[in-house]
Parts: sequence; C-alpha cells; structure tokens
Amino acid sequence: MKVKNNYEECLTNVACSIRKYFGLDYSHKTFALIDQILEEKQPENVIVMLFDGMGSRILERVLDDNSFFRRNMVKEITTVFPATTTAATTSIRTGLNPVEHGWLGWNTYIKPIDKTITLFLNSEKGKNEVCKEFLEVKNKLVTTTIVDEILEKGKYQAKEFFPFKTGNATVYSNLEDMFHLIGEETKRKGKKFLYVYDDEPDHTMHEYGADSDIVKKLIEERDRKVFEFSQKLENSLLIVLADHGHIQVENIFLKNYPEFLKMLERTTSIEQRAVSFKVKEEYLTVFIEKFNELFGHDFDIYRKSEILESKIFGDGIPNELFEDAIGDFIAIAHSNKCLVTDGDDVLFSQHAGYTDDEIFIPLILIQK
Repeated sequence: MKVKNNYEECLTNVACSIRKYFGLDYSHKTFALIDQILEEKQPENVIVMLFDGMGSRILERVLDDNSFFRRNMVKEITTVFPATTTAATTSIRTGLNPVEHGWLGWNTYIKPIDKTITLFLNSEKGKNEVCKEFLEVKNKLVTTTIVDEILEKGKYQAKEFFPFKTGNATVYSNLEDMFHLIGEETKRKGKKFLYVYDDEPDHTMHEYGADSDIVKKLIEERDRKVFEFSQKLENSLLIVLADHGHIQVENIFLKNYPEFLKMLERTTSIEQRAVSFKVKEEYLTVFIEKFNELFGHDFDIYRKSEILESKIFGDGIPNELFEDAIGDFIAIAHSNKCLVTDGDDVLFSQHAGYTDDEIFIPLILIQK
C-alpha cells in the first residue's frame, strides 16, 4: 500500500507547532516554516482559520493567481487519512493522528457498546436520538483539545469559534459576526491561540459540487473577507487551511447487492469512500475476491493487517478503540464512487477517498 498522506507535513504537524509555541508537549514533528515564524516574530495572536472542504486543488480552479488565498499559499500539504472532517479537524485541534485520537470518520464502530456511532451527533448510525450508551464511553476517544490544555495551564489565553454550539466554543451567527468576534479577541492583551471553524464551503459542496457557481461565490467571499480582516490585524500569525477537498460522486447502493451484504457482520462504517467492513467468519477467505469482482474498478481493498502495517491513519500509540473500529477490511476509493448503506446520507459531492482533489489542502500564512 502506498500512503499518500505526508505525516511530516499535515494538519497534525501544524497543530504540533502551535502546541510547541504555547508550551505544551507534542508527540509529532512540528512544521519548520511555522516554527521559524513563531520563534522570530513571537506574535501575540496565533489564529487558525479552517474552511471546511476548501481543498487546494479546488482553490486553483476557483481563484486566480492574484487572489489573496493563492498569493499567500506557501505550500500545498496533505490532510490526514481519511480526508474527512471528523478525523481532520480533531487532528488540527489536538496535534494527534487519527490512530491516536480515534475519531476515524463520520460513522465509527465503538466496540464497548457494539454500535456504529455518528460521532459528531452522538447518535447511532441512521438514528436521530442521542445514544446514551455512547456518552458513557465517549471519553475513550480523545476529547481534550489544544485550547483546553492551554486554558488548563493558565499561562496563556485560548478560544474556539464555531457556527454551532459545541463544548465551550463561542458561537457566531454569520461571517460578519465571526470576524467581529475574532477581531475583538485579538485586541485583548496577552499571548493567545484562536481556533476558528467555518462549515462552508463543505456544506454547500455536498449539495451542489465543488465546481458549482454557488461554491465559487462562497470561496471568493471568504478570500475577500479574510483579506479585509487581515488588514486590521496586528502582532498576529493567521493560518488559513482546510480539512479536506471534495469530489463529485456517483453512489453505489449496497442494498442492490444482497449476496454481498449477507457477508457482513454489521453495517459499514468510517466513510462512504473509505469504507470499513466487518465480515462474517465464513466469508473471510472469499471476501476480497468478491469485493474486487463487484467494486474493484473503483476501490482498492486492504486487509486489517495491511492497514496497520501501512500506518495510513498516522503513527503513534493507537487509541484503545482503533483496531476494532477499522474492522477486517477497508476499501478506499480511487475513482468517483461511494458505497452507500442504510443510514448513510446520499450526497452529490463527497470526500474521504484517495484522489488529489480530496487529500491536498492549502497552507496559507499571513503575518501581521
């Protein structure tokens, strides 16, 4: 297996540079360029602004060379595996790889309760209500963030900003409110870390595709507003990036393959383009052959042993839930297909596969 994610220059490494600057322990290589800027400039404000889904290949198609984002993109880096918000935003918020923090994908199998959980919703896959059993074991996943650790030490300030309620984050109502709240925070005296998450353009991409006119307008608006915001900054390093890119997809519905479905012990998990299968024991020896016969043109299938050996989820001490969560096999999309089962959202554009549009993201640095 060839691992395309560069775990020496990915979201985890950016986060480790931030951990280093704020006096926290870190377990992975830091990002040399960011270290250099932080050491030389000693900014009071370190701001990470993450635009969900805004991959670097999409930026190249949507924005011209003179755009603010393109002019300030110092490097194209990779996200973690899989290229999905659950895994990637947890890595940038913690400085850990997916193998360590355990937030592997939108739907992740949780062994202690024998359920596949939609992690960000705290619900069982395909159900709307909160799963109380999951809440009792959720702390087996890493839930402590860089912001939490900075605040716990008490030496520096830190805050998160989201467009929805999550933990102790500050909630903003729209882009104007977001920039206003961040701007007010940067005026406070003292060294501080601010993490800002925007669920666009990903939210709209899922419905209309990465190359749609409406998405182009969303990205152009963010390019313009980040430029305007940066003009007001002082003594700051602004890091703009994404968690993953996007690709327009065609959905394959596994309910149309009953002979294949009967081989599975439980529902599929992780993502629709990075699919985990737990297979009934009597089918283990024939599963790969059957999978390749049906879906081999669009997916590469790997045994659990190959996944572990490749370290595609990154290196580090595995989370206690990790090995059970990856199942017996993982299929990774190299074309534009998704494998959809009951409980999955059917979307026009997706991510988590292994195309360049999905795994490459921009590293944009603005020094003020």
